[in-house]
Amino acid sequence: MTPALWCALATVGPVGKMRPAPGSWGSLFGVVTGFGLASLSSGLLEIAILLVIVFGTIAANHHQSETGSKDASEVVIDEVAGQWIALLVIPLDWRWALAAFVLFRLFDITKIGPIGMVEKWPGGVGVMADDVIAGVFAALCLWLAQWFLLAG
Repeated sequence: MTPALWCALATVGPVGKMRPAPGSWGSLFGVVTGFGLASLSSGLLEIAILLVIVFGTIAANHHQSETGSKDASEVVIDEVAGQWIALLVIPLDWRWALAAFVLFRLFDITKIGPIGMVEKWPGGVGVMADDVIAGVFAALCLWLAQWFLLAG
């Protein structure tokens, strides 16, 4: 792939250029596409997550090389990956998808604990890792919420 195509993947085409808050636009794109993939097959969403993490890391590296900017706000492929992870544990219901969006954004923005630590890792690995962990934190919260709702 050409450097321009890698950069386009990193920004998810025009999504990363949307203002304000490109990360939120990337997450919204992630909710819509992830919900669509999950409605086809949860296995399809799992495979897509792995592919986006691998190719997103490469794309973020290319974007950084091309622009000289580390973790530029227009790079939103990481938000897609993290948001998809948060969607893995929820039922196909818009209310749960909204909760996944809010929780993922909360963890991604606040960068508590290990989320903030891995963000400092070099290159595309650091760009992707913080959102992957934010997605795991959101998924864990959503899983616990479901468990408490069913237990009560």
